Amino acid sequence: MNSTLKYMSLCAFSGILLSGCTLNNVGNQKSEGIDVSNMDTTYKPGENFYMYAIGNWKKKNPIPAEFSIYGSFNQLDENNTRMLKDLFDELSKRTDLNEEQKKIMYFYNSGMDTVTIEKNGITPLKPYFEKINNLKNSSAIAGLLGNFHQQSLFSTFYLYAAQDEKNSNMVIAQLFQGGLGLPDRDYYLGDDDISKMLRSEYQKYITRILKLSHLYPEKDIETITQNILSFETRLAKASMKRVDMRDPQKLYHKMTVDELQKLTPNFTWKEYFTNVGKDNIQSLNVGQPDFFVEVNNMLKQVPLEQWKQYLTFHLLTETAPFLGKEYEKTHFDFYETVLSGKTKMKDRWKKIVETTSDMLGEAVGKLYVQKYFPEEYKTRMLELVKNLKSTFREHIKDLDWMTDETKQKAIEKLDAINLKIGYPDKWRDYSAVAVKDQSFILNVLAARQFEVDYILSQIDKPVDRQKWDMFPQTVNAYYSPNMNEIVFPAAILQPPFFNANADNAVNYGGIGTVIGHEMTHGFDDQGRQYDKNGNLNEWWNEKDASNFKAKTDKFIPMYESYLINDSLHVNGELTMGENIADMGGLSISLDALKKTLTGNEQPIDGFTPVQRFYLSFANVWRQNIRLQELQRRLKEDVHSPAEVRVNVPVYNFEDFINAFNIKPSDKHYIKPSDRLKIW
Repeated sequence: MNSTLKYMSLCAFSGILLSGCTLNNVGNQKSEGIDVSNMDTTYKPGENFYMYAIGNWKKKNPIPAEFSIYGSFNQLDENNTRMLKDLFDELSKRTDLNEEQKKIMYFYNSGMDTVTIEKNGITPLKPYFEKINNLKNSSAIAGLLGNFHQQSLFSTFYLYAAQDEKNSNMVIAQLFQGGLGLPDRDYYLGDDDISKMLRSEYQKYITRILKLSHLYPEKDIETITQNILSFETRLAKASMKRVDMRDPQKLYHKMTVDELQKLTPNFTWKEYFTNVGKDNIQSLNVGQPDFFVEVNNMLKQVPLEQWKQYLTFHLLTETAPFLGKEYEKTHFDFYETVLSGKTKMKDRWKKIVETTSDMLGEAVGKLYVQKYFPEEYKTRMLELVKNLKSTFREHIKDLDWMTDETKQKAIEKLDAINLKIGYPDKWRDYSAVAVKDQSFILNVLAARQFEVDYILSQIDKPVDRQKWDMFPQTVNAYYSPNMNEIVFPAAILQPPFFNANADNAVNYGGIGTVIGHEMTHGFDDQGRQYDKNGNLNEWWNEKDASNFKAKTDKFIPMYESYLINDSLHVNGELTMGENIADMGGLSISLDALKKTLTGNEQPIDGFTPVQRFYLSFANVWRQNIRLQELQRRLKEDVHSPAEVRVNVPVYNFEDFINAFNIKPSDKHYIKPSDRLKIW
């Protein structure tokens, strides 16, 4: 499944990408968990706590050429990739592989066979190009999109399966806007220098890909490039803005296929759903009806030849990373260098290990867990979650802005949060995936089709609450408002964030803040709209909702006023949910830590437990980031940059102010009346 569809299938989830865990108490002077050499004490805590805590780490760890951002998570990812490579090397030496394990090796070996990949070129894609060229009229486009979408070759829009927002026990079909080669609609429409530059570079990219393919006469390519860019710009104008998509109510438009057909009469939905393998859909949700109305209009208003050019380019750009080195490099030069600042592609073995893991997720995950995941981690996590829940419950009871009626419902929702740790109880069956001894791109498309079929097979069925939406070997964690659950895959519960030898302060500053963060997502500006059963439902009274909004509104100016690189700002509306969760996670985890302290703890490396808690939190977010990647993320990412995620929250806590002796004269001091606190 391509990364965009994976995002769509996870669109209601909130992830954080951090971890660490232990409940062990250790003797005084034990210094596991925090490397004080990472600190840069030329900074004062009140001037820039982030740099005070990890400034020397930033100096010692310049960004490797193959990265656009480099920090704790990237180091963990790299270690994870080496662990997976060891698994594949072991499989390659065995003679007793089962069918699932053979498919893993077929996929991996075909990706490493660069000689055959170069020899084949785009020949394996010939049937797909022929389908595009054989289109006779615009009414046939729907059927072709159905064929392509079944193999996760998504252009124009996305189809996936997800829970009904207002009936969380059922899965329904979901249609969502798409079809853009640039990562955000505003890049097509903006007059700022960055948008203009990206449009220019994207135009060059389209031209290069088309020239490589030799599918068109070179004299026509400039015109074709303009046609494609014009086509996508029209889609961009009809696309909903990211900030607007943060409101789940604006994305809920449930209808029948017949109603959709009336809304978009030029698109033959019956043929589309038949070709994608789902011809009996009962109901679906259309995320952005106006977008689909525009697609409907384009079927009549855009010449068929221009549609063919657009579809051909998107077939090429979707498959380019899995074709020969020229295609791969051309794709990399734009999407990784221009957009993110990377200057070197990953080593081939790293890329293919990661692609194999991504495409055959739970088949690889099963092997990963067997070798690398100690079962005792589950016990520790369950105990820590119990402690955090208990503390969060106390916070809710003590709120001075919420009525007792809503407090009771909030506690019921908190108590109902489910926890998944490590790996699923029931593994997926990969016997139907058509991966075999064939070309790499065909194995990629086979794995994609298997994934799409699996996702779409859930439509119009009851929710499988045992199902996971991340693989065990994924370095991440998430909260799902529809499932009302938090999930911690096995891969995130390891060094450098899992440290069984560290003191409680370090681990509450790490995994504790993550657990609190994910719990708080159930009560952020989006998550609060879902009840304990995961239904989009207004369970707050009007007064409480008004009080909550008054508090969240204060987050926007405080985050937007923080200067990054002396000139850049966060989008406070886009990042609000994550900012609320960061603040809540810190608050809950710190109070949970306090319950473990006796008052007799001796300083470790000269730092008290509360100081170590905050230092641990900052170390979780240690990273360096390239300017291009920072600029891109500020426009697209719902998370604030790492420096902001540390420096804005901490100065809002009295415990931090006291622990590091922050003075009113210090740069980031916030007077008590202006401090943010919700949960």
